[in-house]
Amino acid sequence: MKKRIICGLAVIALAFCGFMGVNQWQPKERSITIVNDNAAALEEKPEFQVAAKSAVLMDADTGKVLFAQEAKTELPPASVTKVMTMLLLMEAEEDGRVKMDDMVTVSENAASMGGSQMYLEPGEKHTAKELLMGIAMVSANDACVAMAEHLCGSVEMFVERMNSRAQELGMKNTNFVNTNGLPAENHYSSAYDIAVMTRELLRHEASRELLTKEQAVIKVGLPGKEKDFELINTNKMLKQYSGAIGVKTGFTQDAMYCLSAAAEREGTCLIAVVLGSESSAVRFGEAKKLLDYGFSNYETITIAEKGETVKKLTLEKSTPQKIRIETGENVCMLVKKGSDHEITSRIEISEKIKVPVRKGEEAGRMVVYSAGVQADTFKLVYAESAEKASFKEIYVRMMKKIG
Repeated sequence: MKKRIICGLAVIALAFCGFMGVNQWQPKERSITIVNDNAAALEEKPEFQVAAKSAVLMDADTGKVLFAQEAKTELPPASVTKVMTMLLLMEAEEDGRVKMDDMVTVSENAASMGGSQMYLEPGEKHTAKELLMGIAMVSANDACVAMAEHLCGSVEMFVERMNSRAQELGMKNTNFVNTNGLPAENHYSSAYDIAVMTRELLRHEASRELLTKEQAVIKVGLPGKEKDFELINTNKMLKQYSGAIGVKTGFTQDAMYCLSAAAEREGTCLIAVVLGSESSAVRFGEAKKLLDYGFSNYETITIAEKGETVKKLTLEKSTPQKIRIETGENVCMLVKKGSDHEITSRIEISEKIKVPVRKGEEAGRMVVYSAGVQADTFKLVYAESAEKASFKEIYVRMMKKIG
């Protein structure tokens, strides 16, 4: 009896220690995975020339730069700006701040936008999805402003969020002044930064449906005066290039012809950005050249799919006691075709886990090595939530072990 009392007191003491414990390993918060050798890749002399002021080719899964030509030069991005606008809208939809069936009222400010547009009128109402389609397919400046005002209350607040998100993604050569890329002083980006935000946009599966849609018909106009308006995607890559995802075209007199293009073949997804080409035909041709180079020379190896269980933990001071650790993203490696590659990985989990934990929170990381050299790291997350166990639960568990 005395032994059981002593054990019980020990359990309570251990419980207090457990609740006061602190993680030894602090997970790194990442918005995007960038491989270590990108700095060198961006400085290397390109293997060939692209007929543009600036260009970059990036692997969408790993963020690895495969080709760079003046990739960090700050240039006007024209309507390619809308990649960030679409990204913020997709993120807002994902976290519930915007629903695709929300009705959005067009303001006078939105209706006054020139350039590419849906010719919206003040007071006209559309679903968020219709306006997103207008942005993705016909580069509608009026739709950009209408959605920015709907989400943040004003264009100025939305632009602030655009710039803060750019900083979060490590876009060091970008500054946004508006939502749509209309000519403005101090509005600039770089081919590399555009590839970074394009990569983040492509993480949202719903965005791909919008970006690959070739045409659609919606009703525009005030009640009683509605008429059909045909949306035809401005990105000719969709019909001209196998596996094309589209993304965004852009043109102004200052920016010249710009393009962020993506394509996927046999599990490899690549992003090609071309800024400052002399004609529309040239920008599409150079993007194809970049993508052809990537698909001809590289392939993707999938190590683990997103959501795959990599470890099961037993936590003495939580309920439930057993929780799974899973991959928070696809674990992939891009390798040169025909090269020898020995891929290995190591799982790193905190030795001391402080409960409660929440499903989806970062739990550790998977470190991937190529030929013994660290190549990348990938986020691991908790597959389920766990709460602090009560003193009674801990006591009962300990008694069962003793018994």
